[in-house]
Amino acid sequence: MPIAQNELEDLLRSAFPNGSISVRDLAGDGNHYAAEVVDESFRGKNRVQQQRAVYAALKGKMDGPSGELHALALTTRIPE
Repeated sequence: MPIAQNELEDLLRSAFPNGSISVRDLAGDGNHYAAEVVDESFRGKNRVQQQRAVYAALKGKMDGPSGELHALALTTRIPE
């Protein structure tokens, strides 16, 4: 079952309330998204640690073959 774009955005905004978040549905099917998360909490963390924090915010939505989210092109960075 696909995930709605606003649900994905809500999960990310909940985890990164002061961050800048943008989400795009890449295929129009609710399964393939691109997201950019810019947040101060990423400062001092490497890219893998940043992306793990984002995946943790998704609360299992990408887990296994029955996950609601099939693919996420993810960009993370700290604010300039």
